[in-house]
Amino acid sequence: MSSEVSFPLSFPTADPLLTITHPQQEIWIVELHDGQDSRLTTRMIDEALRPALDMVERSWCAMRDKQANDGTNKRGGALIIVGRRDQDKFFSNGFDYETVKGNLSFFNDTANPLFARLLTYPIPTIAAINGHAFAAGMMLSLACDYRVMTDGSRRRAWMCMNEIHFGAPWPLSFTAILNAKVGSPVMRRRVALEGHRFTPSEALKAGIVDRLANLTGTSVENGTDKVLEEAMKLANEVKILASQGVWSAINTCLYKDCLEVLYSDARVHMISPNREAKL
Repeated sequence: MSSEVSFPLSFPTADPLLTITHPQQEIWIVELHDGQDSRLTTRMIDEALRPALDMVERSWCAMRDKQANDGTNKRGGALIIVGRRDQDKFFSNGFDYETVKGNLSFFNDTANPLFARLLTYPIPTIAAINGHAFAAGMMLSLACDYRVMTDGSRRRAWMCMNEIHFGAPWPLSFTAILNAKVGSPVMRRRVALEGHRFTPSEALKAGIVDRLANLTGTSVENGTDKVLEEAMKLANEVKILASQGVWSAINTCLYKDCLEVLYSDARVHMISPNREAKL
């Protein structure tokens, strides 16, 4: 089988939940389009997101091999993950809670491997947060290396871990990711224990996101294009950092403690003394 990959490419083949595009030689975009709010279901993760990450890496490796054969300099790469592009209300609304609760294999077999894959991905990853990022949707963005968010001037957009408000205990992996990506204990308290709805400007000030896409004064009806434009700008700035092939290795060391939690048996932390699932 040829190592060349043709884009656009959708996963899964039947009733696809995401689409990969390759707008520039070193940049790939994964668009989530599972309904309007791109819930992170088992099918979305196992049959779409994880295979898509594998496919982008395969395409990147093929590009590097070609550059080596041509004698040209390796120029790195970057991956952008964005919510459904024909709307700007949701990046991702998180897990489908009713199908996840009580499923003791979900974190071991599905969610945690996805987060670990993103944390150790070989090229910079950018979450283009084009609307609300709730619960696991926020965790998905935190697992990426960078976050670009709509400025919220055209439509409200929040980042929020809202489990405290509907009585869902946190899996230990959420805590590990939050501790790894948000340095301030005060901000971690606001995220986890207060379930604060961070506006884009609050998220930027807190260091949760890196940039906002400025929609003020624009005539666009859908702000997603502007978020992607800003994410593409950032991708072009950081893609060179993967050119020497050590991005993943350094991230693996940087997030060693977090990864140890992600690789551990999540079921140990999801069972109460009376042996009932607490997820």
